[in-house]
Amino acid sequence: MKKNVLVLAVLVVAMLFSSEMSAQKFSGLDKSPLDKALYATKAEGVKTKIVYSRPQLKGRTVASLTPAGKMWRLGANEATEVTFYGNVMFGGKSVKAGTYAMFAIPGAKEWTIILNKDLNVWGNYQYRKGQDVVRVKAKATNGEETLEAFSIAYSKSGDIHLGWGTTVVTISVK
Repeated sequence: MKKNVLVLAVLVVAMLFSSEMSAQKFSGLDKSPLDKALYATKAEGVKTKIVYSRPQLKGRTVASLTPAGKMWRLGANEATEVTFYGNVMFGGKSVKAGTYAMFAIPGAKEWTIILNKDLNVWGNYQYRKGQDVVRVKAKATNGEETLEAFSIAYSKSGDIHLGWGTTVVTISVK
């Protein structure tokens, strides 16, 4: 009997100090959902991983969302992060294995792609040029299809393709 009273008393106290007694309410889907792109080979497994958020056009233009000459976080929300599981040639420049934030400066015919040491940063608000590892030029072309959501894909060789609207930017990775 004493044990039952003690258990009941503990439950009552726990309920009194509980911050919320109702079910958790979840918000709707993120407007720019998180995604991941992996490049892997059968022989070596995963070689590159990119974690990014996918903003949507929603009737807007790529140029209005990524103005030419202005720094862009290369996605939405947190800055895009790329992990190389081995040393690579990124846009023709040597980059050591590791994880980097990836930013872009869009242009009409080419984009500047930046790998930076600062990780877990929101957007490009905390971007520090002194933390850049490399800056490379990447060709921008018009693709055949229109992509509503910003997307990242790999070619069979491991090159990275950034696509949004009809814009496709290709970064050589060897």
